[in-house]
Amino acid sequence: MLSPPPESGKGSAIRKILVVLVIVVVIAGVTWKIHKNSTEQVTTARGLNAASDRPIPVLVASVESKTMPIYLTALGTVIPYNSVTIKSRVDGQLMSVPVREGQKVSKGQVLAEIDARPYEAALAQAQGQLVKDQANAKNAEAEAARYTALLDAGVVSKESQQSQLSMAGQAAGSIASDEAAIQAAKVNVAYTKITSPIDGVIGLRQVDPGNIVHASDANGLLLVTQLQPVSVIFTLPEDQLPEVLKLQRSGQKLVVNAYDRSQSMQLGTGMVLTLDNQIDSTTGTDKVKAIFPNKDGALFPNQFVNVRLILQQRQNAIVVPAAAIETGSQGSFVYVVKPGYPPGAKPAGSGGSGGATGAGGGAGSGNRPAAGAGGASGASGGRGGRGGGANGAPFYVVAQNVQVDVTEGTQVILSGGVNPGDQIVVDGQEKLLPNSRVAPTKQSATAAGAPATSSSQGEGTAAFGPEGSGPSEPSSHPHKQGLEEGSGIPASGRRGQNGGGQGQGAGAGGDHPHRRQNQTGQQP
Repeated sequence: MLSPPPESGKGSAIRKILVVLVIVVVIAGVTWKIHKNSTEQVTTARGLNAASDRPIPVLVASVESKTMPIYLTALGTVIPYNSVTIKSRVDGQLMSVPVREGQKVSKGQVLAEIDARPYEAALAQAQGQLVKDQANAKNAEAEAARYTALLDAGVVSKESQQSQLSMAGQAAGSIASDEAAIQAAKVNVAYTKITSPIDGVIGLRQVDPGNIVHASDANGLLLVTQLQPVSVIFTLPEDQLPEVLKLQRSGQKLVVNAYDRSQSMQLGTGMVLTLDNQIDSTTGTDKVKAIFPNKDGALFPNQFVNVRLILQQRQNAIVVPAAAIETGSQGSFVYVVKPGYPPGAKPAGSGGSGGATGAGGGAGSGNRPAAGAGGASGASGGRGGRGGGANGAPFYVVAQNVQVDVTEGTQVILSGGVNPGDQIVVDGQEKLLPNSRVAPTKQSATAAGAPATSSSQGEGTAAFGPEGSGPSEPSSHPHKQGLEEGSGIPASGRRGQNGGGQGQGAGAGGDHPHRRQNQTGQQP
């Protein structure tokens, strides 16, 4: 057999060149990917450093010293002070209902009228029978008198005389019976006009005019409820009864406040009337009845309310919002806002000098950042100065231990730890550490519709106290991309020049105690 011809040297060289090119491309791609990942990590680290230097936006409130009620809470139900179901006491056709549904009525006002003609006829019949019996009685009395005279003359027997006297007595009895029948007929006639027994409000009508009603009907015609005053029934645990009974027996009037389901609106104020005479053994609670004037009609029958039974009014109590209380290993504490820089932080002035240095280094090269320490110190000083420059007063927080005395709804009474007038953080605590720099905003501004957070340009500081003088200039924002307003130089190329301007925003610069030390030594 013939052996295959050997490969030419030219084809082998081309194959080697192709292999080498593939290896070079792979190595170049891997190197580019590693460089890209490293650049992204550096950029992310710088962003985190910048974020760590910014003041944390928080919502603050003032510690107050005021009179604070100490109360018991309970669930209650509004009950009409009086409630009457109007029923007919006679049978007949319902002729009219001269009141509207939902109308306020007075005691004695006519609510319904039943056909009275049958009862008026019965009254006239009874009156006629009375006249007849009165005539019979006169005749019987005259007969009795004649028989008495004849008995004295010896003409008639004693038995005949006594029989006539008996007939006269029966006639008198008939007259008394007729008078009672007349009275009963008058009562039935009066029942045909149904009147309200109390002052109150008419409910929905149950029977329409024209229907036949009976005294034995299960359902009534109308329901009248008294709403002024109105009562509230609520329950208290048996463990709380001794304190309540002690105050009541001493003659103190116990005030009760009723709130809606969300406890955001007070519906009325009343007084405790009485406590039930026995405890419910199944629940271990006792019923309490309170009376409310209800002049504005805010309380409605069968309405669910949250009740606060006030036991005492504590004078000069130190009160803070419950949202401000935090719990740690040392117990309860609050974050108190302090003016100035945290202890050990570089003051804002060093940020300004760094910016000046950066400006000098950046001016030497057009679009490229200045090499060396000038650009780096300028950027560091610029970021370090935010929140502590001329455009905004600096603030930081300290953790202050407190002693919680009583919690009353959304407010807490403290027995020590803070003073009236101190500013404490009520929102944003999850991001705070001791000595963290903050941009505080008053709670009242948030309630009025202002944003609860503030940017790093000084808006939050401007809204808090007279020290803040407004936001920083937008052109000096550290993360602004693209071209700056009024200039053709990219923001990255102007960073060294604007280092001093950026030093007016946020704080103490690169020496912040919580700042991560992973920043490179020069600008990108």
